[in-house]
Amino acid sequence: MSQTTDQQRLEDKKDLNRFGYAQELLRSMGGFSNFAISFSVISILTGAVSLYGHGLLYGGPGMMGFGWPLVALFVILVAASMAELASAIPTAGALYHWASLLGNKRWGWYTAWINLIGQIGIVAGIDYSVALFADPLLASVFGYTSNDTTTLIVFAVILLSHGILNHVGIRLVAKFNDISAWYHIIIVAVLVVSLAFFTNSGLKPIDYIFQVGETFSDKPYAFAFLIGLLQAQWTFTGYDASAHTIEETINPRIRAPWGIFTSVAYSFVFGFIMLVFVTLSIQDASAAAGASNAFIYVITEALGGTFGNTILWLVTLAMWFCGLSSITSFSRMMYAFSRDKGMPFSKHWAQISRKFRTPAKAIWLAIILSFVLAAIDYILKLINPENTVGTIVFMTAISVVGLYVAYGIPMLLRLAAQAKGKFQPKHLGPWNLGKYGRFINVLSLLWIIFISVLMVIPPNQNAGYALIGMFVLLILMDFLYYNKHFEGPQAALKTSIKDILQREKELES
Repeated sequence: MSQTTDQQRLEDKKDLNRFGYAQELLRSMGGFSNFAISFSVISILTGAVSLYGHGLLYGGPGMMGFGWPLVALFVILVAASMAELASAIPTAGALYHWASLLGNKRWGWYTAWINLIGQIGIVAGIDYSVALFADPLLASVFGYTSNDTTTLIVFAVILLSHGILNHVGIRLVAKFNDISAWYHIIIVAVLVVSLAFFTNSGLKPIDYIFQVGETFSDKPYAFAFLIGLLQAQWTFTGYDASAHTIEETINPRIRAPWGIFTSVAYSFVFGFIMLVFVTLSIQDASAAAGASNAFIYVITEALGGTFGNTILWLVTLAMWFCGLSSITSFSRMMYAFSRDKGMPFSKHWAQISRKFRTPAKAIWLAIILSFVLAAIDYILKLINPENTVGTIVFMTAISVVGLYVAYGIPMLLRLAAQAKGKFQPKHLGPWNLGKYGRFINVLSLLWIIFISVLMVIPPNQNAGYALIGMFVLLILMDFLYYNKHFEGPQAALKTSIKDILQREKELES
């Protein structure tokens, strides 16, 4: 078995060399570990839980019965489209390299920066979610009052712990990711069984989960329901992590695509089961929707103080695992972009720790940028205390738009290249959608356009303003940095897409 694995590593190394890159990162992740990192970043115990109150407030119980499956259906199509490209172009640059090879280096550069914006939002959003749960739980233990300041401090400590562990090494993080995947499944099972058998007032009838027409907001229900989709849409983000760790995965053309696709599929199933039982255990939906943390309120009311708090601590640890994986993905994206001089001071962010073989400086830059985003929102709330949009909603809306626009660009370029005959079936990897690829790509793009608009209109306009500001800075970066420093990915410089994607012929020769 070891000899077979070593041979596969050699083939993977040769494959990566043909894209113009040396094997610098430690290639030790198996198929389950690759799946686990995306499954952990998606983390149904983070997105679906931290934004549970948002979904309930706007869409009522019907948000869980109809909103979750609706979003999951389209996200599975997006994931399949991304998986197909990951199989064709197996480099850690992922979206950035796909766009560069299918379009040109300017398309790649913008894709990388838009993805970076989304990555900042998702890392900040995940770890802030952990802080939102951990801070009140810690406050009840140590007797202090939880507020925005204490939450920000807990957030900083959580980021610090993730930075240290990612710095130490991919083997340790991979083990944590493997544990995380099983831990998520076990905790969902524990939560479901607890609610099924120990809920104080019993469960509501199953048809309650499909009850539509009830909103606790001041918006008309149809519009409120659409706003509430942020809960599910943000949960289903970050599954590009399997592609960003592709250079650390053995047999990546098969395992990384499956990691992308199955992480979304399993998250849908387990997440839906969890949301059904949580929603059926609600005793007072209006009170839950109005609580500062709806999920904590529902679980505490359903299971009681001590038992409920124990379950909440278990959920919080699952969120912590999620944040750990998201830092791994973010840092690999910056590492891949920086080795092509795509960022200012790129030589630093592309450095690999000799001792741990991890992109150490990129890891700590990811930590700093994520904290800065939360600090900006904290300062804005000090300036304008009447701002009612929660920090977590602000961060998650930014991450959804940034990530999904970055997901969509290479899909659009793939369709354009296919129409011109530059991207043909022979260029696909072993994991592909066959004759259905184009149709699925089109549906994926339509969904991305829809949710990108939806996530920045009122009441999420602050996220829209922040994104506009970031895009303005990006355009300035185009003039001040791009033309002088960015040469493009090595693959685009050394060969054409037609040459680089004919893996079978090259390996045989």
